[in-house]
Amino acid sequence: MKLKNLVFVLCMSFAVLSCTTEDNETEINEVEGLTMVQELSNNTHTIELFNANGKFLTGYNAISIRLKDKVSNTYIENASITWNPVMQMPTMQHSCPKSTIIKAKGKTTVYDGFIIYQMANLDGTGWSLTVNYTINDVAYSVTDTITVMQAENQNVTTFTGSDSKRYIIALIDPKAPKIAINKLKVGLFKMETMMSFPVVENYTITLDPRMPSMGNHSSPNNTNLTYNSEDTMYHGDLSLTMTGYWVLNLKLLNAQNEVLKGEAVTAENIQSSLYLELEF
Repeated sequence: MKLKNLVFVLCMSFAVLSCTTEDNETEINEVEGLTMVQELSNNTHTIELFNANGKFLTGYNAISIRLKDKVSNTYIENASITWNPVMQMPTMQHSCPKSTIIKAKGKTTVYDGFIIYQMANLDGTGWSLTVNYTINDVAYSVTDTITVMQAENQNVTTFTGSDSKRYIIALIDPKAPKIAINKLKVGLFKMETMMSFPVVENYTITLDPRMPSMGNHSSPNNTNLTYNSEDTMYHGDLSLTMTGYWVLNLKLLNAQNEVLKGEAVTAENIQSSLYLELEF
């Protein structure tokens, strides 16, 4: 082989080797920007729970999940997962609103869902989380206690409507409020049983934001929240004209426009009995 051909072959081999090594060393972090909240473990797998702040708080919690095989130390790419959060109380137990769990868009080892905790357990007792999952038609399960901290503001509320049914309303967006017209999103659920909290469809939630420290003034260009069938949540416009503490006064109306909970804000009635809080 001529010298120049040998040099060419050696250079190409080195280039291929370099690219291969670089590709192997480059790993995509599919949970970048998230913080691990807790690990659940059984004999075969470790279940990793992530979210944005590394804590479970009362209200809406978006949660990402990964399943790691203990033997191969690899993450599971194809699993069917369900979960069941349960609060153990002295005389009863109950669950809370929760989503189905689906594969995270554009990711191979991450699964996404949400849980809405309506109460805290600061001493680490009370709430447990069971994760049931199937891999290659084999069923597994793991259960452990979890800690749910109290959020600073009222971002979720449970109440009985005038129809004698129990409801839960939870604030979802905006997560980073600003002085502007913010997209407001809340979830509305009904306590069907102590373990079942289906989404309530096609109701209306009226909105009247007020700033108690500033003469209880409101703001312009707000819109009431209506049901969106695509994400099964309620959407509206929230106008925030300055930073500080806001009370989002609400009224819940059923499909017949009957008020189930909440009152209009007037000079005599400065706050609705149905409200959420926001501060920025």
